[in-house]
Formats: sequence, structure tokens, C-alpha cells
Amino acid sequence: MRRRDFITLLGGTVLAPLGANAQHADRIARIGYLAFATASQHASRIDAFRAGLRELGYVEGKNVQIEFRFADGDNDRLPGLAAELVGLNVDVILTFATGVPAAQRATATIPIVMATYGDAVAVGIVASLSHPGGNVTGTTFFSPELNAKRLELLKEIATSMTRAGVFLFPGSEQNSSVLDAIGVTARALGVRLQSVEVGRLTDLENAFSALADQQIDALVVGDHAFFVANADAIAGLAAKYRILSIGPLELARGGGLMAYGVNFPDQFRRAAVFVDKILKGTKPRDIPVERATKFEFVINLKTAKTLGLTVPPTLLVRADEVIE
Repeated sequence: MRRRDFITLLGGTVLAPLGANAQHADRIARIGYLAFATASQHASRIDAFRAGLRELGYVEGKNVQIEFRFADGDNDRLPGLAAELVGLNVDVILTFATGVPAAQRATATIPIVMATYGDAVAVGIVASLSHPGGNVTGTTFFSPELNAKRLELLKEIATSMTRAGVFLFPGSEQNSSVLDAIGVTARALGVRLQSVEVGRLTDLENAFSALADQQIDALVVGDHAFFVANADAIAGLAAKYRILSIGPLELARGGGLMAYGVNFPDQFRRAAVFVDKILKGTKPRDIPVERATKFEFVINLKTAKTLGLTVPPTLLVRADEVIE
């Protein structure tokens, strides 16, 4: 049950929704949509983005066309798909997560909107929130601090926890900063960390088996698109190995114990505003990047009961959503 709104956006002037009436009547704007996962896994985000476009007066086939490219879970395909969109000379590319650096490497001229990206300033995707520079703008969030908070929440529900695992995607630009932040929190909580890099669906079973062999009974799952796309599989394996898990919202909704994170469909809906500004002629370097500063906390009470856990009332009252 949802108990409060959770997203506020900072980092610059909030962009007011504008209609599409400035588009030339005979011209159809072309948007490239670049995604790591499959089309079906992106359905809720595509729906949210389309809804945002409709609110701004865009009608597919009339004044806008979306060119979709899906990597189907293969990170190595993203550069080639980004190059395809550049070759089509689209007006703007919408992407997120690892799609952002792939698109950025493919073009320095076509505007890029990041529907969401963790710590975009720290990894050099944009110069700053207020003055992003270059050809990228959109929304970001602080991934290192987010994952550190996840570990804190695990410790609240499992006070005797002394060891925890952390899932990271191989080669992600954010891995070192995430480990630094979560490491500080772990030391303060008296928890030893075991980081595990997982980049393929076939590797998940072995990763969980290794955690179980090391008697690690709790897991923090990162926000890479791979983990979001495979949240149900991760939740299922966490249940199989009786490992407490926390990660992006999709994890708890797929059967994981808890989630703490941003609402990705909401951010894709918001991305339509950035796309609209760009299609009307504003340069991405002049559009301040927005920062998500409020996050949603979800507890799967059904999973907690299966694991034999009693969720403290102090946690339940703080949850935005409780799955029963």
C-alpha cells in the first residue's frame, strides 16, 4: 500500500511541461530509444515515456516517431545499437544506465537524455548538475549513498548480520564509488563485505551458491539495468538460498525481501520533458540535470514470513509500500 509521494527533483530549474505546438506541422520528430534489456522488460518504462509525450502533445505517427533498439540483456550490443541510432540521424536519443556512456561514445552532437543514471557527475557523464555541458542531460541519483542505505536497512531487520554480499555489474563505471561508500557503512555496522560481479543470467546461480558456501546470508543488489531486468530471477534465487536481499524496487516486487530506490517508470515519464525541450531547440548543455533525492522503501512481508523474519514495527511504519 502506497503511503506517500517519494520523488522530489532538485539540481536546477524545474522544466515546465510544454506542448508540441512548436513542431512544424509537416515534420515528424525522431526519437531514438536505446535500452539494455528486452522490449517486454522495458514495457512499463516505454508506457511511462509515451504517457509523458502524450501529456506534452506528441502523437506517434503524427508529430513524433520512436526508433527502438534493445540489447536484450547483452551489454556488448549497446555500442552497435547506439551507432545505428546515430546513423538514422535521430533528433535525440533517450537511454539510461549503461546505455548513456554507449550513446555518448557514439555521438558528440546528437542530444542524449538520460532517463536515469547513477552519479552522473562523479563518473564524468556531465560536468555538473546546473551546467551539464556537452550533449547529455536528464536525471541522476547518488548510487553509492543509495547502496550504503540499503545495507543499513538490512542491518535493521537482521541485527546479528556480520557478513553481506554486494552484486555489481562487471566494468560498471560506478563500482569503485559504490564499494567505497558501502564499505564505510559496513565498517561502522561491523559487517564484512563480499563483492561479487555478475554480468550474465547464467552466472546468477553460481553467484548465489558461492554466497551460501561462504555463509553470507544477506545481499545488496545494485541498480545496473542487468539487475533490474532480472529482478524476478534474483529474488527467486535469494528465496532458494534463504538469503536476505535488498535492491531496486523491482526486486521486492518480484519476491525479494526489501527494496529502496527510485521509481524508474516515473523517471522515464519525466524524461519526456527533457526530450520536449530539446525538440524545441534548447541545447542539452543548457538544461540543468535533475537529481532524485527521495526514494521509495518497499518491504515484502510475505517474503519476510517465508524467511522466518519478524519485521520491526519501526521499519514497517517507514515503508512506502508493504507487500502482503
